[in-house]
Amino acid sequence: MERFIYRSLLDGTHSFSDCGVDRVTVQSLARYTARCETETSMTPKRRANTPTSDSRRWVPVTIRDVAKMARVSTGTVSNVLNRPDIVAEDTRQRVLEAVESTGFIRNTQAYQLRGGRSHTVGVVVLDVSNPFFTEMFRGAESRLQIEGYVLMLGSTDDSIEREANFVRAMEEHRVEGVLITPAAADLVSLSGLKTRGVPTVLLDRKATADEFCSVTVDDVRGGELAARHLFDTGHTNVVFINGPTTIRQCRDRRQGVRKAARAVAKVVNVEVGELSVAALTVRHGEEVVDRIMSMSPRPTAVMCANDLLALGVLRGLAVRGVRVPDDLAVVGYDDLIFGSMLSPALTSVRQPAFELGVAAAQLLLDEVNNPEHRHREVRFEPELVVRASSSPAH
Repeated sequence: MERFIYRSLLDGTHSFSDCGVDRVTVQSLARYTARCETETSMTPKRRANTPTSDSRRWVPVTIRDVAKMARVSTGTVSNVLNRPDIVAEDTRQRVLEAVESTGFIRNTQAYQLRGGRSHTVGVVVLDVSNPFFTEMFRGAESRLQIEGYVLMLGSTDDSIEREANFVRAMEEHRVEGVLITPAAADLVSLSGLKTRGVPTVLLDRKATADEFCSVTVDDVRGGELAARHLFDTGHTNVVFINGPTTIRQCRDRRQGVRKAARAVAKVVNVEVGELSVAALTVRHGEEVVDRIMSMSPRPTAVMCANDLLALGVLRGLAVRGVRVPDDLAVVGYDDLIFGSMLSPALTSVRQPAFELGVAAAQLLLDEVNNPEHRHREVRFEPELVVRASSSPAH
């Protein structure tokens, strides 16, 4: 029965509930897999790429199969895979052809145990569904894959507990480093990484001291740019839709809005209100529209702490028949790819997400490979991208 449950789960023909199992842990599956492999190793093997009686399962090709086909020793095959420069060209080509012909897949875990390096990097972000983090991941991946690294990705949903679980799992897989956007305002949750000497770079977060490398954007300046744009186009009653103030970016962007308001207040009377939402999502942006419309006097412009909130606000306004920008101007933050495709196109503060990822990867590579590495912060400047959603006030 246990074998049936395992194989049903493995090939996808049954779910946990189909098998009458409430919970099957990774550890128990691993133990069962090991026992099955032991049993299999005690029975005669079929030749490489030959199906068993169950046509969905195949006997793995081994390094011995490759060596036999190429007429070389297993040591020579290992050298071709790991140190090809020391193998003669004709021999190397013969081995590579055998690898291709047999469909051999190298056991990377065994190689890692021998060499002591995993060539794996863990990436932990707040919300992988947010295109900003996706683009940042792409930037890191583009740099690290050049050096032969594979990335493991975890999305915490702002949960410190989920973050701890991801970090623990990544360390168990012996990642060589971690790129992370911490869920907590402090960095206590990352103390274990520092203690164990795991190279770590903070994504879009500033280290509180010289304890980690970090890549950041000047969000105070970004908030100031967005608010100043609205003031300069004649809006004197602006509402700022902000997220949780436990998030550093939300605090910094609010600081930038207030800084711009103080500067403009010297020459013109402006009013800046603030509405807070529980999360920086489209749904929360749409839900806040009723609160915006009930404000008295009603604002003529809305600045959102990110583009997802702005998208929700635009959708909520459209449902209520509020015209943008004729009745209400809207500005976002991040300049996600969909912003320019909306109608009207969204004015937003651009963060160089891809470049943030590249810079973080470079800092991590330096920490991994350079004994003289010193922690530092790489800071990027934001840029205001003006589009149709924020035309001048009437």
